[in-house]
Amino acid sequence: MKPRILIVEDEPSISDNIQFVLEGEGLETVRVGTGLAAVPVLDESAVDLIVLDIGLPDINGFDLLREIRKTRSTPIILLTARTAEIDRVLGLEIGADDYVAKPFSPRELAARVKAVLRRSPAAVTGTPSAALHSSGAFLVNTSKRTITFFGTGLELSKYEFDILRQFIERKGHVFSREQLMDLVWEQPETSLDRTVDAHIKNIRAKLRAVRPDLEPIVTHRGTGYSLREDL
Repeated sequence: MKPRILIVEDEPSISDNIQFVLEGEGLETVRVGTGLAAVPVLDESAVDLIVLDIGLPDINGFDLLREIRKTRSTPIILLTARTAEIDRVLGLEIGADDYVAKPFSPRELAARVKAVLRRSPAAVTGTPSAALHSSGAFLVNTSKRTITFFGTGLELSKYEFDILRQFIERKGHVFSREQLMDLVWEQPETSLDRTVDAHIKNIRAKLRAVRPDLEPIVTHRGTGYSLREDL
C-alpha cells in the first residue's frame, strides 16, 4: 500500500504544489485547509505522516501538534514561515519530527517526507526475532522501532528512537552533539545543536515518567551526553 500523507495547509497554491510533488513520488495524499478539519481525517482513517503548516487560520499549528501528540506518534513535518531558532526548537520539543521553512522547494519537502517515512515504524520490515536486543533496563526492537524501559513502552519520535538506541548500544560512551547529528540525521548539516538538546530533553521526560527516581542520561558539560552504564 502507498504511504498516506495528510497535508494541513490553508494556502491552495502551496497545497497544490505539495500534493503534486508527493503524488509524483508515488505517495497517496489527502489535504485539508484548516487544523480542525484534520482531526476527523485522523480519527476516520490511517495516516502515515502529516505535513502541518504552523500558520493556520483557525488554530495555532503548535497547539494542533500538541493535541495530536496526546494520542498519536504519527510522524509530523512542520511548515513554518517563522525563521527564529526558538520557533523551530519549540516545534521539535513538543513532538515534531522535522521542519521546513517557507519559502521552500516542494522537491526538498518530498525528500524530507521520504526520509522520515523510511525511518518510521510502519516503514520498517525485517525478522522480529533478529531485531530484539535486551540491555539491562531496556528492550529494543529494531524491526518495530520500539523501546521499553523497565517493561514500559516509550512513545518515541523517529529521532528520539534513533538517539536512544545509540545510547543503549554504547552505554557510557559520551556522544557529542555533532556525533549524534551525524549518526541520526540524514542531512546533519541542516540541523542545529539546539535540535539535539530538544530531543534529549524529550527523551529524559519520557524516561522520567516511567522511573522518576532515575536520571539515565548524563550531561557532560562542554562535551555531550551519555547513558549510565548501570542501567
